[in-house]
Amino acid sequence: MKTVFVQIKCELGRTYDVAAYLADEVEEVRSVYSTSGQYDLLAQFTLSDDQEIGRFVNSKVQTAPGLKDTYTIIGLNAFTEDAAPGPDKI
Repeated sequence: MKTVFVQIKCELGRTYDVAAYLADEVEEVRSVYSTSGQYDLLAQFTLSDDQEIGRFVNSKVQTAPGLKDTYTIIGLNAFTEDAAPGPDKI
């Protein structure tokens, strides 16, 4: 499994619409947060190992109605208890 975070800038007045779309229509979404600063939303997605990150963001995230811009961050490792088990956690 891959974890991907996407910072999302929305068209003015469309933040709640974009958040609802991601939560309702994108099955890979894990969480969507409202944020302050340069971007309006931070969304976390969990992808299967065979899903290509670029194609996923391009086809499933950037096509959300009301979305203006994205910035993608790839999660390399998780350090919390809810992380997928690794060799040392079995």
